[in-house]
Amino acid sequence: QAQLVESGGGLVQAGGSLRLTCAASGQTFSTYARGWFRQAPGKEREFVAAISASGGSTHYTDSVKGRFTISRDNGKNTVYLQMNSLKPEDTAVYYCAASATFYGGNGAFVYWGQGTQVTVSS
Repeated sequence: QAQLVESGGGLVQAGGSLRLTCAASGQTFSTYARGWFRQAPGKEREFVAAISASGGSTHYTDSVKGRFTISRDNGKNTVYLQMNSLKPEDTAVYYCAASATFYGGNGAFVYWGQGTQVTVSS
């Protein structure tokens, strides 16, 4: 059974950095686009970043451009989210996801992890 497991969340001060990891198991996701989403308390889940299967294309929501970097290691079936210059408004549960297509939109992500909490203190 395919499974995505996030790790690397935690508590960090504003301006600090965290690196999230999403490890996949049960099947290879090397042909899947991978993405990161987040959900803050009382808000809807929102798209953060995505990377194509080859890693050659990436896409970010405007609020994280220049601060967050998504990358992947297909040999390890793993995707990463490097988060720098963190702000209190980045506080949320972060979820990783996988989609059969990079251009399918948020609704195309069909595999989801359980999430990891990121808290940024001011």
